Amino acid sequence: MRPLEECTVGIVGLGLMGGAIALALRNNCGVDQNRLLACDKNSETLIAAQKTGLIAQGYDADKAGEMLETCDLVFLCLNPSSIIRFLEKWEGSFKSNCLITDIAGTKGSIADAAEKIRQDVDFILGHPMAGTHVSRGKAVQIDNAQRCDFNGKNYILTPLARNRPENLSFLKDLIRKMGFGRITEVTPGEHDRKIAFTSQLCHVIASALIDCESDTAITRFGGGSFEDLTRIAMLNAPMWTELFIENRQVLLERIEQFEKSLDALKELIGGARAAELEKMLAGVRDRRTAMNNP
Repeated sequence: MRPLEECTVGIVGLGLMGGAIALALRNNCGVDQNRLLACDKNSETLIAAQKTGLIAQGYDADKAGEMLETCDLVFLCLNPSSIIRFLEKWEGSFKSNCLITDIAGTKGSIADAAEKIRQDVDFILGHPMAGTHVSRGKAVQIDNAQRCDFNGKNYILTPLARNRPENLSFLKDLIRKMGFGRITEVTPGEHDRKIAFTSQLCHVIASALIDCESDTAITRFGGGSFEDLTRIAMLNAPMWTELFIENRQVLLERIEQFEKSLDALKELIGGARAAELEKMLAGVRDRRTAMNNP
């Protein structure tokens, strides 16, 4: 892998996270703005990114190959199914010895595709655990990208046996320069199992909580707990629909796991079993405290 300052970097999908990564590469990592390129289906996004100096050049979706031919490092900032379709269409356009990584929220199907990719390119799967609740609409997301705070956040890597050790070290160093804190390496399957709990189940619960109440003025009675629990219900519906279904087997297991705990609380409350309820809540508190220091 070439030194970072000599790399031409391409971002496929300049939405909220793609824009945030571009900002971090330019501002934190010293990537030359003249070597920072992007491809997106939204021409307004590309024009705005060029006007603000975020990228040197933008490429329409049907011209992705022109960008890929020049890139030493490529970030695929797309949903899982879009990544797979992109690889199927443009695999032959990647520059030889290019390093590819992604940001998708599930890894199973992408790992299968990465195993089959050309041997002269290296695809290391990744998942930055950062973002905002702002969903992508018609408006350009460059301004919203500034809300994505990477500082100290977790980053998950799911390297494959075929990945080159020197490229993995390069990517870890880059991730730290972008501002992320803890980097965790797991298998794609372990990633999807853990993410089903810490991310997808949380979005399911937040969505269900909002769905069960029709009074939109109930926020007048919020004191912080409601706001903290439901912020993520203001989600990107198409993206989260795909993630839920993509990881449905594990996610359903996590939902059933949650339902058992909810039923246990319901039984203790319904039976006015104060001593047992207090014991359970104290245990929950202690376990959550322990989670602060893994």
